[in-house]
Amino acid sequence: MARDEISHKGRIVEVGPAVTTVSIVSESACAACHASALCSISGMKEKKIEVPTVPGGDFKAGDEVDVMLAASMGMKAVVISYVFPLIVLLALVLALPHAGLGEVATGLCAIAGAALYYFGVWLFRDRLSGGYVFYIRKRQG
Repeated sequence: MARDEISHKGRIVEVGPAVTTVSIVSESACAACHASALCSISGMKEKKIEVPTVPGGDFKAGDEVDVMLAASMGMKAVVISYVFPLIVLLALVLALPHAGLGEVATGLCAIAGAALYYFGVWLFRDRLSGGYVFYIRKRQG
């Protein structure tokens, strides 16, 4: 795997003419712990990813694959998901007291500002998701 790619192990669920559905299991950091069966904190979540079907590819349901994404796209996702809302939150927390708002009102407005940011991201999710193209390749051994 190249350094400029992010990879997740997955299993093909369905191969369609335009879209291949791949199931990946997202594990929490403690899911690999030997005591995870006894602990209520550990968790695994199955996610379904839709990947453009490779024309002429020999993929079929049940195949183990690597779901790949360019690392630059991963960094873009981090910026959109974490950096921009942090900037909104900090800007409101620092600016609103100077506008005469109290601490509680400032905190509530800052949280509302971050919530509005995430609502905007949700509204434009289709446009944003167009920039993220996943692809698959067969797992090596």
